[in-house]
Amino acid sequence: MRTALAWAHARQPGIKATASLLDAPVETLANAAEHALAVVVGRRGRGGYTGMRLGSVVHGLLHRAHCPVITVPVG
Repeated sequence: MRTALAWAHARQPGIKATASLLDAPVETLANAAEHALAVVVGRRGRGGYTGMRLGSVVHGLLHRAHCPVITVPVG
């Protein structure tokens, strides 16, 4: 997680980024994004089968967030 934050800061030093481990990531992110213009989340696209492109957190956010959900491929 620290490596990802260091990489992001090196590429975009003006953007504040933090990392947290969450017990209920979908609920926590949806609540945090309640008044946001959008929520941006990474996706790996390596699910349980070939056709699976979204993980459970992204899928849950698509149903719970009250703002657009932007997915960014990781790696």
